[in-house]
Amino acid sequence: MKILNPFGPKIAVIKIPKNIIAKLNKEVDRILKNEDILKKSDYSNKLVGQVRQEIKINNKFVKINIFNFIQNNVKKYIKLSIKRDVKKISLNNFWVVRQFKNEYNPIHFHSGAISGVGYLKIPKNITKSKKRLKTNGTIDFIHGSKSFLSNSLFNHNPKVGDMILFPNYLMHTAYPFKREGERRSFSFNLNIDKSTFDVFNG
Repeated sequence: MKILNPFGPKIAVIKIPKNIIAKLNKEVDRILKNEDILKKSDYSNKLVGQVRQEIKINNKFVKINIFNFIQNNVKKYIKLSIKRDVKKISLNNFWVVRQFKNEYNPIHFHSGAISGVGYLKIPKNITKSKKRLKTNGTIDFIHGSKSFLSNSLFNHNPKVGDMILFPNYLMHTAYPFKREGERRSFSFNLNIDKSTFDVFNG
């Protein structure tokens, strides 16, 4: 028996190389040590996260250190999902979310065409709970309504090095957690060529 997935948005889960994780963490730590740069990089007023800090990362840094990795995986993601070759990918924005105990990101969606989230730091035992459902510190993707043979939720328990690609409109939320430590993630939005993005074009 083969289980098909013909309905609903496709999601890709990828592993980020350790050297890229190290470069991103080093850049965030550099920004955190300089009050002037940190103030200029503050991205909180443009985002919905109920978290301590959201930091915009310079596009030049992103293009030098991680954009090729993202671009190559987006091309593969689109090819496997809809059998099309992406002709153009451009970066809209890229930011880091620093989430701590009891903070959260409410249900929201993004701009652009393709969005992504990646994980740079995760506290130990972040999902620990007395409840059966271990959602603390995890991310939920939400689409449609739960029905027979159709689940409206996809839950991912993030590990350092995970990166998830998804269409911009896919609603998602990051749950609070009860552990000490920083849950550090990055997010980005991309545009792709209209001929690929336009589902009514052939």
